[in-house]
Parts: sequence; C-alpha cells; structure tokens
Amino acid sequence: MELSDIRRDYTQGGLRRNDLPQWPEQLFEKWLNQAIDAKLIDPTAMTVATVDENGQPYQRIVLLKHFDKNGFVFYTNLGSRKASQLAGNPKISLHFPWHSLERQVHITGTVEQLSKLEVIKYFSSRPKESQIAAWASRQSSRLSARQALESKFLEIKQKFANGEVPVPTFWGGYRVKIDSVEFWQGGVNRLHDRFIYCRADDERWEIERLAP
Repeated sequence: MELSDIRRDYTQGGLRRNDLPQWPEQLFEKWLNQAIDAKLIDPTAMTVATVDENGQPYQRIVLLKHFDKNGFVFYTNLGSRKASQLAGNPKISLHFPWHSLERQVHITGTVEQLSKLEVIKYFSSRPKESQIAAWASRQSSRLSARQALESKFLEIKQKFANGEVPVPTFWGGYRVKIDSVEFWQGGVNRLHDRFIYCRADDERWEIERLAP
C-alpha cells in the first residue's frame, strides 16, 4: 500500500463557537478529562518543541504534571538539551495529539522555572525508583553503553537504600505561561474545526476560527 493511500474520515463531531468557554483552560480540562475517561494511552503526554541557538527546532515527548490559569507545568533535568535551549530561548510549543478522539491541542508560550518549593513537593511525590533515576541519568549526555546507566542506577539505589532521596540540584521544572491555545476537532470531508485563543491581556482572551 502507498502511504498516500492511507486516509480516514473524521466523524466524531464538530466544535462550534457556542461550545467555547471564556477561558481556554476550561475547554482543555474538559477535553483532557474526556481523554482520560476514554482510557487513551498516556493522555497527559505532550510534544514539547524548543529551538537551539542556530534556529534548529527539537521535539520530544514529556508528561504534563499540572495546569491551571497560571500555566502548564512539566519537570526535567536542568542539564538536558531542552533546558539548555530554553535558557537561551524561553519560547516553547506544546502539542497534545489525541488521535482516537480526533482532537489536537496546540499551545505556545514562554517558560519560567518553578520555585524550589514546587520542585521539592513534586519530587517527593514520585516513586523512589523514579527519584533514583533522576540522579542516575545525566539527561541528553552521551552514553558508552546501557550498562553504564544501569550500574549508576544501582549505585545510587544502594546509596539511598535506607533513607529519603533528596532532590538533585540539577533537577527542576517549568511553567509555560500561555500566549495562545488552538483546539482542533476533526470534521467530515476534511472540514475540520479550529479555534485559537490568543491572549489580549491578563484578563481577556480573543477567540478566532481558523480555516482547516
């Protein structure tokens, strides 16, 4: 089969202007809850896009850990490639691909680092093995072999076997301050529904329909 022959129609329903709440976070919460209820695999998984100093974009999958009107939160190694790129250019793009619901959400914004208290609170809630993994992996650095990573994990596990695992100094998180949110709902005959919220000021959002 040719790749160009792979296609399907989108029939699960549309999105109308009257369906849209005043705040984009309200519709995002509704759609996220529906993705969870539909038992999608990793409903909080999002593509995070950053740009390096040469203008080269990079993407990777990261899990959303919190959101509210103040922004969208994720955690990472502060020595990672994404963190290095965000230090040079704090602009970021997030994308949620909920294929089986025929939906996408695309967010643009600017990051700010989370406070130490916020990081400690979340890190303490993680399973101990995940805490140890944060210590063991120097994210985005080159590895000679997987065995080196596994050995480091076992070394750290033994070190903290009888006590709490502290937050690494090189581990933290970001809050994405939203500039725009686009909601995409698949439509029959490729007549998809797209609405974008653009921030006019701190208290108001402008909403526009986009052509599919």
